Amino acid sequence: MTSWQALDDELRAWAGDGRRAGLWWRDDDAAEDSPALRQLLDLAGGDAPPVVIAVIPATLSDTTAERISADAGQGRWVVQHGYAHANHARDNEKKIELGGSHPAALCESQLRAGLALLSSRFKAQFLPMLVPPWNRIAPDLIPRLPGLGYAAISTYGARRVAQSETGFSQINCHVDILNWRQGAVFIGEAEALRLACEHLSARRRGTADADEPTGLLSHHLRHDKAAWRFLAEFFARTVNHPGAQWIAPADLLGAGAA
Repeated sequence: MTSWQALDDELRAWAGDGRRAGLWWRDDDAAEDSPALRQLLDLAGGDAPPVVIAVIPATLSDTTAERISADAGQGRWVVQHGYAHANHARDNEKKIELGGSHPAALCESQLRAGLALLSSRFKAQFLPMLVPPWNRIAPDLIPRLPGLGYAAISTYGARRVAQSETGFSQINCHVDILNWRQGAVFIGEAEALRLACEHLSARRRGTADADEPTGLLSHHLRHDKAAWRFLAEFFARTVNHPGAQWIAPADLLGAGAA
């Protein structure tokens, strides 16, 4: 069985249960203009599903903002990727911006500034979702996020809690197409599809939150030709599949439902 056949079989199992598996696409680290950014926007403007672009506020260039804002109806949405993507980890800690040696008050101040900048610059394209750099955030900061103006957070891995009592949501990604331990190279078609099928199957069988859309995570600046080809093929095989549904980004911040 090919990897693509395994994906098709999994989605057909969803369809056979009378369900459609929710999917969404997040791309991280937008700040400077580049050929890779233009390729991302071209892909999202074609037959691909809408892309949620995690933008770094402190280093966002005017050219990048103008490119993303152009043809705003072409499936481009913006969320906040920390503030400066600066590492504040202490010795022997994993990389983190929102935590580590960075005081909580300063984190909050920078998050407010970033939120104000992006919401003003992108207006209707902006969604009040925080994507912490390196998918890490100090646990004590999370309860403060609704008060800062965020409706959701997105990190990596199957979530434990869909929504807090205040309605604050967690909508994660589950299929990172890069291998960071080997220098941020494409993990390959077979491994990417294994990750996708693994999360989809867990949702269908009830061992993971069935209502959390399966998130595809890309990083346009690091893609080689094989990574771009994989994304295009994944979209072509799922956009009209009877067992799949690409969630409109604005709807992610509602129920986060599949």
